Amino acid sequence: MKKLTSLLLIAALMISITACSGGVGTTTAAPETPAVTGSAETAAPTEAPTEPATEPQPAEEIALKGDTLKTSFVCEDNYRVFYEIFVGSFSDSDGDGIGDLRGIINRMDYLNDGDPNSGKSLGVEGLWLTPIFTSPSYHKYDVQDYYEVDPAFGTMEDLKELLNLCHERNVEVILDLVINHTGRRNKWFSDFVVARRQGDTASPYYDFYSTCSQNEAYPTGRVWEKVAGTDICYECNFSTDMPELNYDSENVRQAVLDVAKYYLDLGVDGFRFDAAKYVYLGDNAASASFWEWYMGELRKIKPDVYAVAEVWDADGITDIYYPAMDCFDFSVATAGGLLAETANHRDVSRLTDYVDSYLDNVTSMRDGAMIVQFLSNHDMDRAAGFLTEASGNMKVAANLYLLAPGSPYIYYGEELGMRGSRGGANTDANRRLAMLWGDGDTVKDPEGTTYKASSQVQATVADQIADVDSLYTYYKELIMLRKANPEIARGDYEPLDLGKTKAGGFAATWEGSTVYVIHNTTTDPITVDLDQVTGDALSISAFVGWNEADLNGTMLTIGGQTSVILK
Repeated sequence: MKKLTSLLLIAALMISITACSGGVGTTTAAPETPAVTGSAETAAPTEAPTEPATEPQPAEEIALKGDTLKTSFVCEDNYRVFYEIFVGSFSDSDGDGIGDLRGIINRMDYLNDGDPNSGKSLGVEGLWLTPIFTSPSYHKYDVQDYYEVDPAFGTMEDLKELLNLCHERNVEVILDLVINHTGRRNKWFSDFVVARRQGDTASPYYDFYSTCSQNEAYPTGRVWEKVAGTDICYECNFSTDMPELNYDSENVRQAVLDVAKYYLDLGVDGFRFDAAKYVYLGDNAASASFWEWYMGELRKIKPDVYAVAEVWDADGITDIYYPAMDCFDFSVATAGGLLAETANHRDVSRLTDYVDSYLDNVTSMRDGAMIVQFLSNHDMDRAAGFLTEASGNMKVAANLYLLAPGSPYIYYGEELGMRGSRGGANTDANRRLAMLWGDGDTVKDPEGTTYKASSQVQATVADQIADVDSLYTYYKELIMLRKANPEIARGDYEPLDLGKTKAGGFAATWEGSTVYVIHNTTTDPITVDLDQVTGDALSISAFVGWNEADLNGTMLTIGGQTSVILK
């Protein structure tokens, strides 16, 4: 089998890769293998990094065709590769089996070591932390106190330290902010119940939650639970432990605005908003109107606040929310999504035409709007279960969404090929399994897990950082290549017409520079005439995948399951 990553390795590492950092330089040596910083028993991030047991193999050096790639800009926008961390499953710093903020601090050199030229880290540029607030559940989506970090995850000082460390390395941090509902143990809900029982209409909490009188007909399609000692029920569409806030109340609006302001003032860069379309269940126009108001208020506090909404629906529905903020693109995700479909040897043009239409649509609604692609997240079966590394489809799918416009999101462990699915037990805990460090980290699977360890990928971080052909190395180098070509994320997007082939791609032009990205998702080589693409002379900057690419005059031949970048 060919060295699958060696061409990309040279493409990405024999250049000045300084995106999101600045500075100019050239290196011709293969990068050092990234160390896994800190073990689970290590409380301080300054301990010596744990080295893998196996020495890294030297990369095969293959000469690049075309010009040397260079970039020296400092990333000041949100066209970043984000990494979702399910906090309780990521890394345990104190030996209690639960991932925590200190664990993330200890692992920052794995995520981003602050030196884009080192080749020692994955190189992600943003972190999405699932809810960290006090909560009785393992997942923390039933918030008890928005102003406290859950003790299992650490302290507010730990959060501040993580924010400072990330910002030193130009990594943004967004918090999962759950404000469609709270937990039943939240003081807001307790005060609401007291006000209702006492008939205290003067209480600011009297109308804090969505209610329906038992004398009324319950609105259809919603779930209600009686408030003991009263004649009302509260709305609880996700769980009786998750009462829904009443956004017709100005007190509620001010309260959730205060929460966001608190964390923006603390240094958080923005938020992922959970269950955004459920603010007014069944009324997307009303929900979207709330988010436009809310984001308008947040931008008064922090003009460059970053926000992305979970609107788990078709594009026609997410469109309603785009005037307020970006939304995750659920049409491309999961086993039935367009990314997986295209990676399975399908026509690439269907994907690029879709992306082009998507971008035209959302950018017409709001300046700065972007596409936010992903393969899976904490609510979905993991991508390695339906894309498989052995078939090559996992790497092809990574090419399709990491070498693409906008801001892609990687779910923690995706870079290892971690598996996890609800299965017969029908539990989301199986999708949120412990990160596989392989160095003694004591983080454990969450409560309720039934996924068999024998079904999990066996190659840990420690294994994969020592292997130049590993999926981890592939992801790391894709991110480096993306950084070396800032046009890909930011440029004006134009899909390419490559005739009657399944190969497809796009041109991206940014600040006067154009790059061309072309994918062959089939298992056979495909030859295209670049005269169909442009009248300019092009050269190969890099190619990545299972095979090679060759340019003879204007005739480009791309091996199976391979992508190429041209300039």
